[in-house]
Amino acid sequence: MPRYAAAVCDEIARRADLCGHPAADTVFFGGGTPSLLPPELYIKIARALRDNFDIAPDAEWTAECNPGTLTAEFAAALGEYGCNRVSMGLQAAQPRLLADLGRIHTLNQAREAAALARQAGIGRLSLDLMLGLPGQTMDDMAETLDAALAMRPGHLSCYALIVEEGTPLYGRVERGETLLPGDELDRDMYGLCRDTLLAKGFHQYEISNFALPGQECRHNVNCWRREDYLGFGCAAHSLWRNERWANPRSIDAYLAGEAPEIEPIGPEEAMFETMMLGLRLARGVEEADFARRYGKALWTVYGKRLQPAIDDGRLKRENGRVFLTRRGMDVMNSVLVALLD
Repeated sequence: MPRYAAAVCDEIARRADLCGHPAADTVFFGGGTPSLLPPELYIKIARALRDNFDIAPDAEWTAECNPGTLTAEFAAALGEYGCNRVSMGLQAAQPRLLADLGRIHTLNQAREAAALARQAGIGRLSLDLMLGLPGQTMDDMAETLDAALAMRPGHLSCYALIVEEGTPLYGRVERGETLLPGDELDRDMYGLCRDTLLAKGFHQYEISNFALPGQECRHNVNCWRREDYLGFGCAAHSLWRNERWANPRSIDAYLAGEAPEIEPIGPEEAMFETMMLGLRLARGVEEADFARRYGKALWTVYGKRLQPAIDDGRLKRENGRVFLTRRGMDVMNSVLVALLD
């Protein structure tokens, strides 16, 4: 861990020099389990960020934490060195579902972790929930929502399970040993999440994300708006001035100083990415912003391909924005496929 943290700090310094030490309004410690780090190594990386970048005084600073590994010492380090927002993967309230996912935490541990974060002065809490799990019922989903809301989060992400090839769950599904709930039940669970959270004062600002007023994840909104971001560490990605940088996925390669892969992004791809990412947001894509970025009117580039979705109610165009309707959010891929024609 000390060697890895030192390599991350070195990369931060190099990339800051390369990019001109830009200002930043968000910091996000994610991609794995940062709460496994010893507190002194988190502090070392946090200091490297502050030393090399102009981080805004009101920056949103998030750390992902596994509820089963967050300690009082790590929470205190987070609170003292910049973090003002914690994101935790609660996923489900039921022990059997957590066990099936291979999660090491319990609901009580998640509650305790949230309390530790608040005791450390971290005022914002985000929880991730999963739907469409093997054996999950509508009652399970309702119980999970109740348990999550009782922890007083300001932000909730509700994600449908994606069974990744190569995982133990993928093998069980392929062999027929595990059955998934199916698309219809997935959609019913998603609808339950949306209706429950709206009734509790949350608003849906992105397909899978809900927040109380002012508690939207600024970092993720920047990504969905296709703003530049810099990623540090093994397997981290960056988007910088229409280049995509991908760090090596192997720890050994990263520690050996292997250079990132750099992929230039042409204007056609950039415009599609702006639409693909922007349409995830409830606000959609602003036509004036599109024209400013690309020197072309959105409707000139995509109007013919988007018109069928306007006509059948999946998409709306009003007040200078193009955005998905509630029905469109359920079938977003059908809109995106048309943009590729």
